[in-house]
This record gives sequence, C-alpha cells and structure tokens, in this order.
Amino acid sequence: MPETPEEARAAMIERQLRARGMRDERVLAVLGELPRHRFVPPGQRDLAYADGALPIGAGQTISQPYVVARMTELLGTEPDDRILEIGTGSGYQAAVLAKLGCRVVSYERQPELAESARLLFAELGLESAIDVRVGDGSSGDPAGGPWDGIIVTAAAPGVPPGLREQLADGARLVIPVGRREQQELLVVERRGDEWLEHSDGSVVFVPLVGEGGFPG
Repeated sequence: MPETPEEARAAMIERQLRARGMRDERVLAVLGELPRHRFVPPGQRDLAYADGALPIGAGQTISQPYVVARMTELLGTEPDDRILEIGTGSGYQAAVLAKLGCRVVSYERQPELAESARLLFAELGLESAIDVRVGDGSSGDPAGGPWDGIIVTAAAPGVPPGLREQLADGARLVIPVGRREQQELLVVERRGDEWLEHSDGSVVFVPLVGEGGFPG
C-alpha cells in the first residue's frame, strides 16, 4: 500500500535525516510535521519525501529534505529571530523557519513563485510570519538589517559583500558558493568586525541571478 504523508514524513526523518547525523530536535520536529507535499507540483507529490531535489517550475527546484534540514541547523536560529531569505522558491525553507518561530523576509525574482508561496503560507496559517517580496534580493536588504540570520537558497559565485555587513553580531549567513555546476555550502559568522567562515561540504544549487550573483 502507498504510504500516507505522515508515514512518508516519519520515514524521511529516520532514513534521511537522523541516519545522516541530524540531531537538532526542533528542526526534526518541524520537518516531521510540515506537509512537504503541499510545496511541490501535484504531479510530483508522490516524490515529495524522496531523497532528492524536485523541479517546481520557472527553472527552480525545492531542495532535498536533508539539505533544507542541514541549512536550517547551520543557521542556528532562535524564536523571534529576524531572518532574511534569498530565493523563496516553493516556500518550504521559509515555512520551516517560520515554524521554528522566526520572522522571515523572503525575496523571490519570479512573481509566479512568490504568489503561489504567499497563497500556501496563508492556507497553512504562516502568512503573518513570512513577508514575501518580489525582486532581486541577491545583495540582501540593507534597510531591514541587521539580520539575525541570512539564508541563500541559490548558488553565488562568491559571498556578496553586502550580506556580510547585514549580519547582526553573532549571526550567521548560510550560502552555496562556487561554480554553476557545483558549490561549497559556506557558513559565515559575524564576530564584531570579523567574519569566520567554513565549508560544510559540496552541494549543487540552481544559480543565484542578480547583482550579487551570476549574470541573468
């Protein structure tokens, strides 16, 4: 018999996340509750909890569950943190952060993706926690900073300098950086006027397009 969404989520948590060392129980609880299948196109819903990225239209993807969980864990958020997300996409990453108690401002270049995400957030009761804005967020949002965390869900050729400056002291930026074909998942933490940086490993994301990313 086909799995129910609840069974598929439970299997995802155990086989894809805990099995790879995920230990943040808050993140695991949110991914175990959030209906990921609502964030993928109807024709892809039987694959919503599979271990891989899926196309969502407009040349974009929803990242595999492990990548979303790991990026969230690396960001190290606390309830009421103000988070800047660059690349709304399906809205799944923003929804995870909102369920963790964060207030999210999320930029999306594709108006159709932004609108579908807004509608879904309203259906899930998350609209008050997530502000979706259409535009080029690749250089961040200086007017809204400093941010308690910044997460970029597309690959940049380098860390946009403005994003470092927009971090609050002690806050982290999580961003894939490298060539279009493959990147390193970088974690940048601000300590006063210094920024500590390390790689969490290789990843593959769609390119970030805009002033702080690749040419359109």
